[in-house]
Amino acid sequence: MNPLKSIGGTIISGIVLAVILVVVTKGMHLTMSPELSVILMLHVLAGITWIGLLYYFNFVQVPALGDAASDDGGPGGAGITKYVAPRALWWFRWSALATWLTGAIYLLRFGAGPGNALGNLDDAFALGMLGDTVNAWAMTIGIGAWLGTIMLFNVWVLIWPNQKKILGMVEASADEIAKARNVAFMASRSNTLMSIPLVMSMVGSHHGFFM
Repeated sequence: MNPLKSIGGTIISGIVLAVILVVVTKGMHLTMSPELSVILMLHVLAGITWIGLLYYFNFVQVPALGDAASDDGGPGGAGITKYVAPRALWWFRWSALATWLTGAIYLLRFGAGPGNALGNLDDAFALGMLGDTVNAWAMTIGIGAWLGTIMLFNVWVLIWPNQKKILGMVEASADEIAKARNVAFMASRSNTLMSIPLVMSMVGSHHGFFM
């Protein structure tokens, strides 16, 4: 059976290929322990899924639904709201949580040792200001961590509960739905705005500090 015909088979095949590459190259390209490498890979994959769906909603789905609503003779947006949006929102909210958790675990494990059970987690959220001098790496990744935390809050507290009203998953009046649309829209746009400095901070922490 062709593994590419299912999403599960495709993902598993990608993981197998990654493992083969590590074995063939004898891990020479790894700059950290296998444990941290796996955690970081999961963090990146979850983050790509989260931000990719965030951009899909803002760049594709919302404008498309707007066009559908203004097209009197068109098919409308019922298919998207019934079949696409709920599934996309499932991946969206859970990939957001997975991104945050794997990021926190990475910071917790990175630099952890005797007398330092929290690794770099506390220093990152303190923006590198726990020592006598500012830790530029911790400040850079810490800014990304704080932005990611705010964005996670927006996903689970503002976007998802209001999307359930918009999609008819929970009962709501017309006024409540109108308010929910505005709250979810502004939270999603805020996350899109914050995603730019978020990516800058996350990439900058490993490929040259910006701070």
